[in-house]
Amino acid sequence: MTPENAPESRWSDLDRPPLNEPMLRRALLQPGGLWTSLDIVASTGSTNSDLAARAASLDEGAVLVAEEQTAGRGRLDRTWTSPARSGLFLSVLLRPGAGVPVERWGWLPLLAGVAAATGLARAAGVDLSLKWPNDLLVKVGGEERKTGGILAERAGDDAVVIGIGVNVTLRGGELPVPTAGSLGLANAISTDRDPLLRAVLRSLEQWYGDWRAAGGDPGPSGLQAAYAAGCATLGQTVRAELPGGRSVTGEAVALDGDGRLVLATEDGEHQPISAGDIVHLRPTG
Repeated sequence: MTPENAPESRWSDLDRPPLNEPMLRRALLQPGGLWTSLDIVASTGSTNSDLAARAASLDEGAVLVAEEQTAGRGRLDRTWTSPARSGLFLSVLLRPGAGVPVERWGWLPLLAGVAAATGLARAAGVDLSLKWPNDLLVKVGGEERKTGGILAERAGDDAVVIGIGVNVTLRGGELPVPTAGSLGLANAISTDRDPLLRAVLRSLEQWYGDWRAAGGDPGPSGLQAAYAAGCATLGQTVRAELPGGRSVTGEAVALDGDGRLVLATEDGEHQPISAGDIVHLRPTG
């Protein structure tokens, strides 16, 4: 019988075993591949902050994964916290290089969203969609729920750190807000985090390689079409809450070549939105 004051075992929740670091390294760190290092920590504040602080000493393709994040960050410095081993919490270091103009680096969070959605759909057997610009959605009981998010940040002059957070086994009673979800709540056929992490990183490697080979052009790389095809925001009436307290309401009709969301407003104008919170109001038609 375990004493009440015994320290928590890494295996105390058998539904949430730890990631297998040696196995993941063997599977992902291949000669000539994108991923050059992979480290897993038991707990940290933010994998993005940690990786950005070490970026100058790391090669492209460094991966940092945390079993638990206590101060994970989303857009607008919002926090992201989840129980230990209940999700995927990782950051990767990318250096697009001189072959990709800096003005196209804004596609990287959208690329990460496409890669995560396609990888997870394949490995977990759950349909995921994208809410512009950085949310991953699943359906729980027929309702769209946020199960993940993306955060991209510059790290010096030549690098970008991309953070990906995904709720995998979060239970109903553990949801931080009613609009949150998880792969488990969406009836995933697998919530084993090892193959899910492999699937996300392999998908990200493929999409990033195609995008960089196309000079960061979202058209020839297929990124723009893939994002539009998987974007739940397009075709909906939305409210864009913009910096400075302004807002714009309209139908989301397109994603332009710069990754901006184009709204058709009531006065007939087409207004591109480059930053802001998007609220889905209702489907059109």
